[in-house]
Amino acid sequence: MKPFQDYYPENVAHRYGCGKLNSHGHQIKTFWEGDETVTHFTPEPYHTSVPGFAYGGLIASLIDCHSTGTAAAAMYRAEGREMDTLPAFRFVTGSLHVDFLKPTPLTGSIEIRGRVKEIKGRKVVVETTVLAAGVATARGEVVALQMPENFGVGGA
Repeated sequence: MKPFQDYYPENVAHRYGCGKLNSHGHQIKTFWEGDETVTHFTPEPYHTSVPGFAYGGLIASLIDCHSTGTAAAAMYRAEGREMDTLPAFRFVTGSLHVDFLKPTPLTGSIEIRGRVKEIKGRKVVVETTVLAAGVATARGEVVALQMPENFGVGGA
C-alpha cells in the first residue's frame, strides 16, 4: 500500500511537510488504519525547542500536513475512488488550530493520528492528535479546502 503523499502530482509534490520532491521537508507518509489516518515521524535534534523537546512549529506543521493529506484521502474514499484517479483531490489549509497538551519529547518516533469530522462540499474538517509513547502531546483541527485544478500552475 502506497502512502497518500505518493499519489501527489508533481505540482504539489514540493510541499514542505509532505512533498516527496522536497529533500529539505518532513516527507511524511500517511496511511489509512481503519477510519483513522496514521503517520510516524522521528524528530531530529535540530527540531529542538528546549533541550529534549520538539519545537511547537514542527508539531503544528505535522498536524497541518497530516490533516491536508487526510482530507484528500477522505474525499477519494467518500466518492469510492482510488487515489490515482482524476480529477485529483488536493487540499490547502483554510484554518489551523493547535492545542499543545504537553511537551513532545525529541526521543523516538511520534505518531500522528487523524480522523475526519466533516466533509461538506469542497471543505473537509480533520481532527489530528500527536502522540509520543502513546501519550497525547498536541491536538489540532484543520479546515482543509479543495484546491482549484489550476492552483500553482504558471504562477496562478
